[in-house]
Amino acid sequence: MYYFQKTYIMKLHRFHDANLFYRKVKDYLSEEELLHNLQLGICNNLINNPKISKIQPYLSVVEQDGNIIAVAIMTAPYNLLLSRIKNFAAIDIIALDLQQQYESLTNVNAPVIESQAFAEKWCLLTKSSYKLKLPLRIFKLDKVELVSQAKGNFRIATQNDKELLKSWHDAFNLEALGSIESDSESWVERVLHKGNAYLWQDEKPVSIACSSRSTPNGIGINMVYTPPEYRKRGYAGACVAALSQTLLDKGYKFCFLFTDLSNPTSNKIYQEIGYKAVADWNNYAFY
Repeated sequence: MYYFQKTYIMKLHRFHDANLFYRKVKDYLSEEELLHNLQLGICNNLINNPKISKIQPYLSVVEQDGNIIAVAIMTAPYNLLLSRIKNFAAIDIIALDLQQQYESLTNVNAPVIESQAFAEKWCLLTKSSYKLKLPLRIFKLDKVELVSQAKGNFRIATQNDKELLKSWHDAFNLEALGSIESDSESWVERVLHKGNAYLWQDEKPVSIACSSRSTPNGIGINMVYTPPEYRKRGYAGACVAALSQTLLDKGYKFCFLFTDLSNPTSNKIYQEIGYKAVADWNNYAFY
């Protein structure tokens, strides 16, 4: 697909093979590895677990004069992800291409300026509206600066924790996202199989944090959750600090995570551990 813009030519190329796509975009995304941690992590998952997406993912690149200026990824039923965009005319191209293939989109998740520009363009094309769903911030840690003194101990989750993990998964999604957007049964099976789920235990489990997608140099942390009855006792901070140190000890150069900017408590906890702000993203929902 070609688009002519004044004196330069833009080309959108869609990929069906995750390996070929990753080879194409790796250098571009890795220039800002932390900003693009979602895209890099999804590429890694698609390559290592090709059946993870039940339908063909949307994988596209926009080039201008042979140079990449934008990358777009969508693995249903998740959000459309956009990279840093070097020429915003690429947003028009991506939106038109998506409109030809999908009746609707649920969300767009991208750096702040890119996400709003796409949301505005998509709504003009589809006569829909958009609303800010989540204001997000990426944090990075390369050294744990504060180890919590919370009572209890850190351990990996086991099959004996399966039902607890399922209930906490659903509770986390309802609280953080307003809905349960993934199947708890399959999520629990996956994190237990990979050994990604960790618990803070004070006589009984009181908090959870999980390792997630990896990038060339780092690894993410997500699903940080403490039930309301156990909050304000330092459990979440202790769990995240212990998991961060565990991952650094495995050889990762840094850990990263997303926070909801509307939750000042969690943002404060992570910064006390040693996480530093890197960049802001916005998640817009379409109606």
